[in-house]
Amino acid sequence: MDKVKRLASQRAVVIFSKSSCCMCHAVKTLFADLGVNPAVYELDEDLRDREIEKALVKLMNRSPPVPAVFIGGELVGDTNKIMALHLSGKLVPQLRKAGAIWL
Repeated sequence: MDKVKRLASQRAVVIFSKSSCCMCHAVKTLFADLGVNPAVYELDEDLRDREIEKALVKLMNRSPPVPAVFIGGELVGDTNKIMALHLSGKLVPQLRKAGAIWL
C-alpha cells in the first residue's frame, strides 16, 4: 500500500492501468484530450506490479482494480467516477486545483 501511495503522490494525475483494458484506454484518452499528462503505470507490463495490483484491489474494493485514478495524490476512482465528474463539470476544476492543467 505504501508503494501505491508513494507513486500516486509523485504527479498531479496518476493512472494505474492495464494495456489491454478498454476502460483504461477511455480514461487515458479523456485526460489526453483535456491536456493532462498523467503518470501511467501499466500493471500488466511488469511482473513486479503484482504487489501494486493486490494493494489496489483492497483500496478500490474490486477486481480488477483498474483503472484507478489519483488526482493530487488522492484516490478519485474508476472510469465511472471520472466520467461522472467530467459530465458534471467537476473534473476540470479538480485538475486545476491539483496543478494538472492551467486553463
